Amino acid sequence: MWLYLAALLGLYFLHRWYRERQTVENLTEKYVFITGCDSGFGNLLARQLDVQGLRVLAACLTQKGAEQLEKVTSERLRTTILDVTSTESVEAATKWVKGCVGSKGLWGLVNNAGILYPVAPNEWLSKDDFAKVLNVNLIGLIDVTLHMLPLVKKARGRVVNVASILGRLAFYGGGYCPSKYGVEAFSDSLRRELRPFGVKVAIVEPGYFRTSMTDVQFNLEKLEQQWVSTPQEIKESYGQSYFDHFYEMLKESLTTRCSPDLYLVTDCMEHALRSEHPRTRYSGGWDAQFFFIPLSYLPTALADFVLTRSWPKPAQAI
Repeated sequence: MWLYLAALLGLYFLHRWYRERQTVENLTEKYVFITGCDSGFGNLLARQLDVQGLRVLAACLTQKGAEQLEKVTSERLRTTILDVTSTESVEAATKWVKGCVGSKGLWGLVNNAGILYPVAPNEWLSKDDFAKVLNVNLIGLIDVTLHMLPLVKKARGRVVNVASILGRLAFYGGGYCPSKYGVEAFSDSLRRELRPFGVKVAIVEPGYFRTSMTDVQFNLEKLEQQWVSTPQEIKESYGQSYFDHFYEMLKESLTTRCSPDLYLVTDCMEHALRSEHPRTRYSGGWDAQFFFIPLSYLPTALADFVLTRSWPKPAQAI
């Protein structure tokens, strides 16, 4: 019996391997629009696809980021400035993309732009702190997608949304985890709605990676500022030792757990765009595949224990 099960499992993985090796034809004639190309995943993906011969339309937040990307890529790659929190900016970028792709439509939309900070216990934060992250990571992603969808439908193309393993397991307080849970939900509903149009939607769930978003000094400075601005009553309930422990815990996470191998994520994005049969979800990074994703399937009580066993104890804890 076990031999039959092993054989069936082997056939399943062999079949999946064969399907995933089939690539889309005429890739060099296809356009891909990527947000957040100043640095990190978006920047590497833009360069990676450019080498493969695709026509990359890279959206950067700053002119400096656009100029630096243009210097290290071919003439095929074109850049534009985009602030995903501004509908006017999104509309301008959509008009620009229409002019670039013409009647071919947009083969790939990669929603990569995102921010992390502030990262702190929820009670230390304000509504505006949450809104700042949600406006970039979720509302901005939705706005860009809705504007670009007619172009993607015309090409019967792909939408690739960057979520996170923290969209499966909320570990830190702040807007980042809720925003990524939202990306998961939006992507799932979008995938089911667009299937009849021949459009495929993929979700990429990276683990911990070393990007400008996870810059250690920047995030620690923001945490210190957040603690200083926290109301005194709340600070007393947690205590200075709690802040000190949380500070060191965040520092360790950003310093030692973040992988520099960004290609582990961009390879997933590239596969979602190039493969004839892309996956619905991609787990980017060894920590995502072998720790966080398996942990998300465990009973809640067990997952809570694993995630919080090293957390500090508040001063006024019962």
